[in-house]
Amino acid sequence: MDKLYDVIIIGSGPAGLTAAIYTTRANLKTLIIAGTVWGGQLMLTSTVENYPGFPDGIEGPDLMMAMRKQAERHGAEVVELNFQEGDFSKKPFEIRVDNQTFQGKSVIIATGADTKWLGVAGEKELIGKGISSCATCDAAFFRGKNVIVAGGGDTAMEDAIFLTKFATSVTVVHRRDSLRASHVMQERARANQKIQFIFDTVVLQINGTDKVTGVKLKNLKTNEEKEMDIDGVFVAIGHVPNTMVFKGVELDEHGYIAVYDRTRTNVPGVFVAGDVHDKHYQQAVTAAGFGCMAALDLEKWLAESDSVAEQKT
Repeated sequence: MDKLYDVIIIGSGPAGLTAAIYTTRANLKTLIIAGTVWGGQLMLTSTVENYPGFPDGIEGPDLMMAMRKQAERHGAEVVELNFQEGDFSKKPFEIRVDNQTFQGKSVIIATGADTKWLGVAGEKELIGKGISSCATCDAAFFRGKNVIVAGGGDTAMEDAIFLTKFATSVTVVHRRDSLRASHVMQERARANQKIQFIFDTVVLQINGTDKVTGVKLKNLKTNEEKEMDIDGVFVAIGHVPNTMVFKGVELDEHGYIAVYDRTRTNVPGVFVAGDVHDKHYQQAVTAAGFGCMAALDLEKWLAESDSVAEQKT
């Protein structure tokens, strides 16, 4: 029973750590399953300029470390182990990590969503050094620069349009001969004089050492390869929510966790926060907000559950 917690939070990005700050301050015994690579996507981000409270910006890893220290200062326990599976069919819930099992009266799932990267040479090394998956986060760093957007859906069009507020030129590179985006988004992008399109083409390689300097492109119909000087690459081919390991927790048609009544899942006592259910905003500040909401909803649910248990006894 020494491993029984009031709440177990699975995930250690802005949603999970914010939730932990709230649950610990509510005097709830809190365990964070952080993962061996903790901190979420902000650990791959350089300067963050759109998180409130930092007028000069803050490095992504520094922001996450500050959140973690704040949660730990209020009493949150953190284990840097990977979640394996959970039994949500009985109370208390059982959460297994490596060879250990923890029990929780309640659970917050805050495992986020991973960017679908291109998987090409040079990409991994240059993420945060000219490669981004978030135009609203990083567009301002490319003022007066030339950038490409890889993708052909609505997100790619939205990113391309937003980037034109800062970049000199934006080139959309799409592997098919036509865009997948909705008609209205296509029309908006095509009407913007700063946006050009290259179809039937993929990015083969991203060039640069300390920063992006160019890309190698390949036309899929002609097999022609060419080099293109560029200052930045925005990847907009989608996200994959980290949800498939949660047996018994309902997902929506896109694979994100289905939400009922703000932050509740279909399993009483299991709550959700952040990009693992939010496919619309996917910002650090909204993830933190959802973490706050989930913690407050959970606190109320636990109080009601304890009250019912006391009445039965």
